[in-house]
Amino acid sequence: QVQLVESGGGLVQPGGSLRLSCAASGYSLRGHRIAWFRQAPGKEREGVSCISSYDDDRTYYKESVKGRFTISRDNAKNTGYLQMKSLKPEDTAVYYCVVGGDYCSGSGSLIRPDYWGQGTQVTVSS
Repeated sequence: QVQLVESGGGLVQPGGSLRLSCAASGYSLRGHRIAWFRQAPGKEREGVSCISSYDDDRTYYKESVKGRFTISRDNAKNTGYLQMKSLKPEDTAVYYCVVGGDYCSGSGSLIRPDYWGQGTQVTVSS
């Protein structure tokens, strides 16, 4: 069974940092795209960032997180990451690791994703 387990969420003050991890099992991240989506209460789910598969390791970001968030992968650990800096209250959401898909969009989404994690809560508040 494919499992994607997110970790690293929590409560942080505005301007703070968090690093989210996505540990995959039963599935190799090496040959697949990894993306992060988020959903705040009462709002639509949105793509945050996407990284291409190993043969085209390009990154894409939602405009509002450019310069603050960095997506990366460690294929040896079969783990994806989202480093978040300069966090804002509007970043508060449940963040989901998403993998596979057809392609990364230029705005950080992943088209037709294959698998989703259960999500990890990120709360940015003073």
